[in-house]
Amino acid sequence: MRLYLQTVPGSAEAPRYVQITLEQDLLGGWTLYRESGTQGGKASLKREQFLERDAAVNAFEKARDAQIKRGFRLMFAQGQEGPYGR
Repeated sequence: MRLYLQTVPGSAEAPRYVQITLEQDLLGGWTLYRESGTQGGKASLKREQFLERDAAVNAFEKARDAQIKRGFRLMFAQGQEGPYGR
């Protein structure tokens, strides 16, 4: 699953973005990636490992909800089940 969220661009500053990705690894575990930064600028990437899918999906949804509360808007969603369902 992958979500791309972005702030509404201001007059003089570039919009900020957050990309949240959840992938299954080759050993059956799950990795949650959180990339954030300014469009055209530097970005930071954080990675979190999970053994169980349910824990990984809960973390994915928690990260999504936190960014929406901060004012980010969903721009793109990709995944088997969509960003809001299991």
